[in-house]
Amino acid sequence: MLQKIKQDLKNDLIAGLVVVIPLATTIWLAITISAWVVRLLTRFPKQLTPFDGLNPFLVDLINLLIGLSVPLLAILIIGLMARNIAGRWLLDVGEKVVQSIPLAGSVYKTLQQLLQTVFQDSSTRFRRAVLVEYPRRGIWAVAFVTGAMTATASATPKMLSIFVPTTPNPTSGWYAIVPESDVVNLSISIEDAFKLILSGGIVGPNLAAAVPPDRIVSIANEGQANGPIALDLGVSQLAPDLAEYPQQLSVLPVDEDC
Repeated sequence: MLQKIKQDLKNDLIAGLVVVIPLATTIWLAITISAWVVRLLTRFPKQLTPFDGLNPFLVDLINLLIGLSVPLLAILIIGLMARNIAGRWLLDVGEKVVQSIPLAGSVYKTLQQLLQTVFQDSSTRFRRAVLVEYPRRGIWAVAFVTGAMTATASATPKMLSIFVPTTPNPTSGWYAIVPESDVVNLSISIEDAFKLILSGGIVGPNLAAAVPPDRIVSIANEGQANGPIALDLGVSQLAPDLAEYPQQLSVLPVDEDC
């Protein structure tokens, strides 16, 4: 009982950190940038400051609003540049310069891929979230459907292109082509699936009920039918250190469908 309470508290703490750290980082970054802009504005001579003579509290409030607006406006301008040919060319030149720096280049590329995964429109990349048996039968992984392939022959089942991301970095993963009958559709959004992957299952819906019971029963029956394979004593020649414990060793059968 005490162990369960400790584990629940640990899970709650980790889930809270997953939520608080990105939020706190965003707030800290906004305050840092706005404070830098405010310090820059306060360096102007008083003769050039239009707010001279106003209430100090009102001046601080105006400076804070300007400090938040200037970075936001700069981000919008950079985004506008990225959407046209001339601006895209300038940004490409800047990216090549940054990526040519040994350490900064790899950090920049990793952050860029992560931000693109999180902030880009998911509907244009991933159609829906599914469960697929990976890396072997009986183990279920969250995957995203990226496309469908029409079969050339009528007897060929419909195939899906799926992407199985890794945890906690979903920018890497595995691409696979599987029959549509081998996946289980999830009634969750792409965003909720990403929360589940980024947090390692701590934040997000419980998907245990989504696994078809007939799949679980089928795999359990296969395991009982096959049973463990006793390790032959002749194998002791390959592992002499284990020869004195022949009765305690067993090897599970390998599923050829894996």
